[in-house]
Amino acid sequence: MSSNRSNRMNVRHLVPSVSRRLLSMGSLMLAAGLQQPVHASDVDLSKFRRIEPQYIAALGDPGATSGNGAQSWGLWSQDPGPRGCKLDRYDQLKAAGGVAPSQWKFDAADWWLEEHGLIMEKPTFPLPPGKYLVTGDRKVTTVLTIQPKDKDGNQRWELADGATLYDVTHLGCRSARYTPATANNSCSPANVRTTGFPVNPGAAMPVVNGCRKQDYAVLIVVGLPATH
Repeated sequence: MSSNRSNRMNVRHLVPSVSRRLLSMGSLMLAAGLQQPVHASDVDLSKFRRIEPQYIAALGDPGATSGNGAQSWGLWSQDPGPRGCKLDRYDQLKAAGGVAPSQWKFDAADWWLEEHGLIMEKPTFPLPPGKYLVTGDRKVTTVLTIQPKDKDGNQRWELADGATLYDVTHLGCRSARYTPATANNSCSPANVRTTGFPVNPGAAMPVVNGCRKQDYAVLIVVGLPATH
């Protein structure tokens, strides 16, 4: 019992105190006092250190505890929400050569949108192999392990202690990637309908004319190995 109590305390200390600070994708509030149940009883959480939140863009079966394909997962090392551009400022973004005020570069062939209608910078691909303490800011905080690529370039992922991808997905953070459906460059943020924002927690992001869309789950990273 003392070990489990220690683990729970360590997790709470790893969740940042941000009761007055905006987080993921515009307005996520991650409260330190939630005292989340921990789905990581077999993991020594004292080996993790608290970090400023980072965000994983993940693909996979929400009910799975492990799987392949982590080479298609990405990482935002800082909150992309406050760094985003409003849809109604897309013309200014184009006029600036695609360089956002936060100095990230818009890619017309591969752009991202979040639940408030903000155009986001891309995450970095692929997600580096290693261990991540992740949460969906609901009930579960646990360890995500990303394996190195195998000989075929595939990376496996797995969550500790039976947690599912859904358990550690922040439902309020909606994230989608848009790429051209045809070669005529018709996939543009200018085609996004400005109604329907913010997108409801857990709902799909809007379809955009001329675009292929891929919805991504968003996981919040609150800790990394102390030796990282």
